[in-house]
Amino acid sequence: MKIKHIISTLLLCVSAFLLHGQSMEDARSWYLEGRYAEALPVFQQEYLNDPDNAALNQWVGVSLLKTGRLMEAGKYLAFASQKKIPESFIYLGELYTLMYRFEAAEEEFEKYQRANRRNEEALEKLAVKREEAERLRRATNRTEDIQIIDSLVLPKTGFLTAYKLSLSSGSLMPANEFFRHMTVSDKTLFMNERQDKIYYSQGDSDTGFDLFTMDKLLDSFGNEKKLPESVNMDGDQAFPFVLSDGLTLYFASTGHQSLGGYDLYVTRYNLATDSYLTPNQLNMPFNSPFNDYMMAIDEEKGIGWFASDRYQHADSVCVYTFIPNAQVILVDSDDPLYLNSRARIASITETWKAGNDYAPLRAAAQQQNISHEAAAGDFLFVINDRATYHHLSDFKNDRARSLFSQALGLETQFRELNKELSEKREQYAGSSSANNTIASEILTLEKETETLFREIERLKLQARNEEAETIF
Repeated sequence: MKIKHIISTLLLCVSAFLLHGQSMEDARSWYLEGRYAEALPVFQQEYLNDPDNAALNQWVGVSLLKTGRLMEAGKYLAFASQKKIPESFIYLGELYTLMYRFEAAEEEFEKYQRANRRNEEALEKLAVKREEAERLRRATNRTEDIQIIDSLVLPKTGFLTAYKLSLSSGSLMPANEFFRHMTVSDKTLFMNERQDKIYYSQGDSDTGFDLFTMDKLLDSFGNEKKLPESVNMDGDQAFPFVLSDGLTLYFASTGHQSLGGYDLYVTRYNLATDSYLTPNQLNMPFNSPFNDYMMAIDEEKGIGWFASDRYQHADSVCVYTFIPNAQVILVDSDDPLYLNSRARIASITETWKAGNDYAPLRAAAQQQNISHEAAAGDFLFVINDRATYHHLSDFKNDRARSLFSQALGLETQFRELNKELSEKREQYAGSSSANNTIASEILTLEKETETLFREIERLKLQARNEEAETIF
């Protein structure tokens, strides 16, 4: 314990030494340039020495807000607002908007307007923020009444592991695993059940990303086609998924008048015109002012998934499991606070219907696929194109079996941690004011789940490699 304490102290000293070389002047310069991630640690170090400095609270709060750490930003911006730092008003209003606290946001916007009544540039900036808040508020009135039966927080790099599609629903994979030449690592590819058609996104950060399709020609894919402009209109298009009818396409886009970042859209192929209809933006809670993407619906299981980074750590995403409605049904309520809560998914239990048992559907959602082969086994673990294992006894390599067994044990811990994390998030969302203790616990759990997930993936990869060498 003493050695551990000494090492921790040394690390803190080294960190402080490195930050000392970066002056407040540097940090303020980065702040003005919008380089918030670089400025933040310097501001935080200075804040430790002067926590009652209103300007410092403003800078820390804005830097946290702009780097996606909303749960931490509130107390700093609230302090700066109480101390009447003019710029804090609009940023606190922006934070409240993202938390769907529209009345509180407007109170801050009013303060900002009074403080800048002769500043035309500031008033124009305020008008934009008010319009964003009003558009978001209007969208909450069209919140769809869906039952969200589960949620799982994962690192963004491995979020597809939550999508356990039936064989009849096709398959999802990272696009750069299919196209070895592709350098972009965050885009996905969909392949239909017959494995003769793929949908994917390609492009670059300068020209943007568009959706394409390819057909299987003999033993390889070709005949690449770009989807029409009704889909690839503006912004980035990515994360395609097609229903088993082969006509209904779900995708995510930063264009098409999204609420912010990626939003989810649906369109349908029109056989008569050989084109796609104008995409429809999905309602809340599928969409939000954050990134919402990768909608997939498994008609055989009767469940769907979508991903969102709302209120998540920068490297994490939450994958929600829900029961698709046969037709759109909106939340029936005149209570704006309840609508706001349902729209931002403050609690998944709030979406449940009394008397319903969701355990069977949750179990189906976690099953790799509904096939007789998989149902007869304990798990499904793909070694290579020729070998798929369902029991520990299938392993030929003792070390590979041991590694995979360790991974299975860690997966149990991972599910428990995620359950605890979901409960903490619901506690935090249900609090009327920021609870720093819960926020700290959430951050700790996020780090633990991310570390555990990476260790599980490492063990599985090592087990796969060692077993593949044995059976080659």
